[in-house]
This record gives sequence, C-alpha cells and structure tokens, in this order.
Amino acid sequence: MRCPFCGNEETQVKDSRPSEDGAAIRRRRSCPSCGGRFTTFERIQLRDLSVVKAGGDTEAFDRDKIMRSMTVALRKRPVEKEQIEKAANGIVRQLESYGEPDIPSKEIGRLVMSALVELDIVGYIRYASVYKDFREPEDFNAFVEEIQNLQNQKTAKAE
Repeated sequence: MRCPFCGNEETQVKDSRPSEDGAAIRRRRSCPSCGGRFTTFERIQLRDLSVVKAGGDTEAFDRDKIMRSMTVALRKRPVEKEQIEKAANGIVRQLESYGEPDIPSKEIGRLVMSALVELDIVGYIRYASVYKDFREPEDFNAFVEEIQNLQNQKTAKAE
C-alpha cells in the first residue's frame, strides 16, 4: 500500500480488525520512511459495477460517492457514521445482486432515497431536493406536503 504522504510503497500494517458492521477489514498502517499513519479498509467486491448516467455516459461505480452524498444530506442530523456506513453497504449489496454490471444512476438515487427515509426524514428531504431537481419553491412545498401526508397516514395506522 502506497503512503499517501510521501508515496513510499513499503508501508507496514500495525493493527487489523473488522469494521463495525463486519463488512470490511480496517487496517492501521504506518510508513517507515516518513512516519505517517493512515487507515485503509478492505471490502468484498462481488463484481465490477458501472453507472449509466442520464446522458448515456458510463463511469465506474464509486461507493464513496454514495457515502459522501448521504453524509452531506445528513450533516448536523442525529445519525451516526456507522448507520450511514451500514446503509451504504446495504445499497452496494443490492446493486451487486441485480445481476447486471451496468446500473442506471436513477436506480442508485432511488436506493439512496429509500435508505435515507429510514434513517432521517430531513436528510431524505435534503437529498430529494437535489435528486428530484426542484426548480421552484412550489416543487419543494408539494414534496414536503406529500411527506407530511404519508407521515400522518403512518401515525393514524399506529393508533
């Protein structure tokens, strides 16, 4: 593993342990050349996935993009990083189980929204405002009303 600080290719593993959800191995490494310390994660990858963008372009799937978008949507919300990590792992497992290596970006967005609605409704609304490409305040208002109606229905069923 190359050192991110000095580029030395001879780094040493100091500690290895499973991640919180057991889906990855967390390794603490150090560089004998510069003394830098860093963490790497080793994950199972069942197949190489590609993302088909709305314009037809294809790019390699990047799990970190899902993590970043969920983290941004959930910024300053009462959701732990481990919960986001677990949700992202679930999304990746679903995508790998589709059987197709080319996944439409809209499908990834739909899965992220499904995960976010379970984690935090405000994070879900934040993500949806970008994913659904709201253009006018009325678009946003209609979406929030729709969510409120769904929550009211859930509350009524629970009673």
